[in-house]
Amino acid sequence: MSMRDSMLSFAGARYLWVALVLVVASVVAYLWHDPIGVPNGGTWLGYTLGTIGALLIVWLMLLGIRKRRYGNRFGTMLGWASAHVYLGTALIAIAFLHSGFQVGLNIHTLALVLMLLVIASGMFGVFAYLRYPALMTRNRDNTTRDAMLDEIVELDQQALALADAVDPKIHAAILRSNERTQLGGSAWRLLRPREDTDSAIDQVRAFLEQKDAEKRKDGQTRDMPTMFAMVDFLSSRAADSKNEALRKLMDVLARKKTVTTRLARDLQLQALMEVWLYVHVPLSFALLGALTAHIVSVFFYW
Repeated sequence: MSMRDSMLSFAGARYLWVALVLVVASVVAYLWHDPIGVPNGGTWLGYTLGTIGALLIVWLMLLGIRKRRYGNRFGTMLGWASAHVYLGTALIAIAFLHSGFQVGLNIHTLALVLMLLVIASGMFGVFAYLRYPALMTRNRDNTTRDAMLDEIVELDQQALALADAVDPKIHAAILRSNERTQLGGSAWRLLRPREDTDSAIDQVRAFLEQKDAEKRKDGQTRDMPTMFAMVDFLSSRAADSKNEALRKLMDVLARKKTVTTRLARDLQLQALMEVWLYVHVPLSFALLGALTAHIVSVFFYW
């Protein structure tokens, strides 16, 4: 069973039940609690829930360290990921109950907002890991990324060889299209790949239409003696050979368009599975800083 299939159902969704018990217990304690004045983080329950929430945040951030310690025997990576998802989501309820639903323009609310943003980005990450691998498998159509890259290289070579037999302008257009096609690179480029096969196809199509128009025009005006007719026949055989190369070139470009589109989509899905971390991780450290400021301000300036 793969990680994406079992992250949420690990050990019978053990950490879902742990999170539910924690949330229900917090709600019951909040309803039972009868503070002087409005509920807030300064009551004994507020301190208790705040401590639980702070410890959870610190523990959840340890997942990044656990991922890099392959020999760690303290729980499996799958179990840590499952707990990360469910206990991280439970933080929403614990944080609001801790504050007594009191918010304002201060460092305490900043910590709350950052926590919600971290959780939201994490939820997108869970969605990405559950959804995109299946889309990648379907998009690849029983092939691999390396095989697609090799096929594109081969198609580029075939296209240039066929273009050589057609016209220097077509060869230049194919070469320019190959150079403009950009697949891979930074995360931003993976999300916005540049595929330029369409311009090459348009150039070849325009060349075909031009030659077809010239052929029709010549056929309407030609009235030659027998000797010239023989020369014209031989020249038309050469033209037929060039037209055959053009037709093959169009087939090669169409195939390349299909493969490059599939590869670009594969890279986009891979990027979407990773790019959310560029938001999630910095926000997590920002949250840790705001949480520290929140705790210090409560104990020294509250």
